[in-house]
Amino acid sequence: MKKIIVANFKMNQTQSETKQYFTKFLCKFDNSSIMPILCTPFTSLSVASFFTSNTEIKLGAQNVACEDNVTGEVSAKMLKEAGVEYTLVGHIDRREKFKETNALVNKKIKESLKQGIKCIVCVGETFAEKNSNRTAEILKRQIEECLKGLYENELERLIISYEPFWAVGKDTTATIKEIENGAKIIRKTINDLYSEKASRDILVIYGGGLTPLNAVKLLSAKGIDGGMFGSSALDADSFVSMLNRIK
Repeated sequence: MKKIIVANFKMNQTQSETKQYFTKFLCKFDNSSIMPILCTPFTSLSVASFFTSNTEIKLGAQNVACEDNVTGEVSAKMLKEAGVEYTLVGHIDRREKFKETNALVNKKIKESLKQGIKCIVCVGETFAEKNSNRTAEILKRQIEECLKGLYENELERLIISYEPFWAVGKDTTATIKEIENGAKIIRKTINDLYSEKASRDILVIYGGGLTPLNAVKLLSAKGIDGGMFGSSALDADSFVSMLNRIK
């Protein structure tokens, strides 16, 4: 099983900057043991698609509409035709700034799967929830509500990203013990909702405070199949150098 490495560019890189990034990335990336998924801004998808076509690099979007014909939104059908294979759903930025709920995330997942796009489902607890020992409760609720109505075979097209909200975009990260605990809760919830096989097979990655300096260590956590990087992925040279060290 290849390690899943997701890069969320967030609201960074113009089309010309994306071209420069992918030119460097493709020249230096050399690790067949991982599968990179690079999530660019919408405006850079066409450029990124050009560079990633016929390569092992997967193209991801950072968001998707939950329904058609809404001004300012981008549909799953549009993303599919742009070459997108994955999309983020439920990221903390969307949950906090746009008040997106688990029910809305559920709609986005279903709409994406209907169009043949796989989903990276972000879940995690806040600092207050962590300190009040509610991590298991929060993760369980998020997974139950986000995956409501999905069949077990559809889980093959999902990646669950455990992202403690208190570690995303902060100068801190979870410990290996905390990461393993999050993965354990996620897999137990999948086991209870579906089956032991589904719990074993579901892809779970970690995101929050990952950098080229700590990634190799943190991604060795038990139950974790890879990681999601944010701003630390924006420098193509250091990011690729780190990726090439992962086994």
